[in-house]
Amino acid sequence: QVQLVESGGGLVQAGGSLRLSCATSRSIFSINTMGWYRQRPGNERELVASVARGGSTNYADSVKGRFTISRDNAKNTVFLQMNNLKPEDTAVYYCHAATSVAATLLNYWGQGTQVTVSS
Repeated sequence: QVQLVESGGGLVQAGGSLRLSCATSRSIFSINTMGWYRQRPGNERELVASVARGGSTNYADSVKGRFTISRDNAKNTVFLQMNNLKPEDTAVYYCHAATSVAATLLNYWGQGTQVTVSS
């Protein structure tokens, strides 16, 4: 089991910044991949950014150059720094963790945090 606790959402004006945090109940090194997804109104949940155990990162094209995913290994926490926010970034953001047991992939989700960007 992996428990994920998110924080850092809120209301910001376009062009502003926010940093999301996701604290895990297990060592980050025991987790295959951690990431952030978002769900905009009327849309499916989509990947925003992810970081693998080895440190490689992946970003959605829409956030490249604006968002940065990072982690604090000692605190078992993953961050999403969001700069130059746009109204279309408004969504509920979910922390995600993927682990594996034998050949089975297990997915865990945080409770979600609202990010609202006003124009």
